[in-house]
Amino acid sequence: MTGNEEDRPAPAPDPLPGSALVQASALVAGYFPGVDILNGTDLHCGEGELVGIIGPNGAGKSTLLKALFGLVPVRSGSVRLRGEDITRLKPNQLVARGVGFVPQTNNVFPSLTVEENLEMGLYLAPRRFAERFEVVASLFPALGSRRGQRAGSLSGGERQMVAMGRALMMEPSVLLLDEPSAGLSPALQDEVFLRTKEINKTGVSVIMVEQNARRCLQICDRGYVLDQGRNAHTGSGRDLARDPKVVELYLGTLATA
Repeated sequence: MTGNEEDRPAPAPDPLPGSALVQASALVAGYFPGVDILNGTDLHCGEGELVGIIGPNGAGKSTLLKALFGLVPVRSGSVRLRGEDITRLKPNQLVARGVGFVPQTNNVFPSLTVEENLEMGLYLAPRRFAERFEVVASLFPALGSRRGQRAGSLSGGERQMVAMGRALMMEPSVLLLDEPSAGLSPALQDEVFLRTKEINKTGVSVIMVEQNARRCLQICDRGYVLDQGRNAHTGSGRDLARDPKVVELYLGTLATA
């Protein structure tokens, strides 16, 4: 339950730094003509920030990520990367500009080895494979030791590491993560959050959609609460986790232990 419209918290002011890496403004988007999932959504992510997006099921969280990555038609509004309008660019064009994306499901090639999966992430610059593999393997040591193993034989947590590693092969400036902890055990969820924080510490900005709201707010610099495709609340991760209205309307049903 998210409460009646009049009970929802008003969106907090969303300060826009002049050097925002990613800026989405008043996005209206949806999968089918005449059916909008996003209804004027705003978001910004600065250089080196880790931004979390939480909200109830059907709020438009994954749709927002897909709109940023050119997978969902944007009917109005804009997406900018370092000031450049990228609203209607295709995913391969966005990858070339430094945007990485890890979908929630079907995010590895199960019949390919770990190494081959990572090679697929570097198809635009294959000569950099040795260099980038070393960097990715330093973040995910298990990938280095299992580079010849087929991805389909890995555990769910290991497959998630492969998917994240593949997205990092092109050395993105911003990484979009869609529900990275979904379907994992609590221990593996903790591993995913730890690795996400480590990726962010290397200088990669991260925009992460998560159902594990409380854990997401613990590690993010800033958070957005989406409800019915709109910004319901915005603030630092710490402030949102302590906001009585956010706790009452969202964290009570969204947060997990």
